[in-house]
Amino acid sequence: MADDDEDYVYDEDSGEWLPASELTAKRAAADAVEVRDAVGNVLADGDSVTLIKDLDVKGAGQTLKRGTVIPAIRLTGDAQEIDCRYPGIKGLVLRAEFVRKR
Repeated sequence: MADDDEDYVYDEDSGEWLPASELTAKRAAADAVEVRDAVGNVLADGDSVTLIKDLDVKGAGQTLKRGTVIPAIRLTGDAQEIDCRYPGIKGLVLRAEFVRKR
């Protein structure tokens, strides 16, 4: 329940008066980008993923093989790109369509 001294704000979308904190949380959830892997699982920051295809890494002269585990990914705000770290490769960004959640 909301505190009696909390400010209420009119929500244009629903046509209701909501506590300011609730409206802020509602808008943040609406702005969140949902990132899905190759089989449709929702990815989150900190998830580990496995590559489903051999990938040539541009600029590194290296190929990441199918089955390689990438730990602790970070979401970028783009629905198809994930930021991650891998030994020997700086600034690795992978497409979500080439990974599967572990």
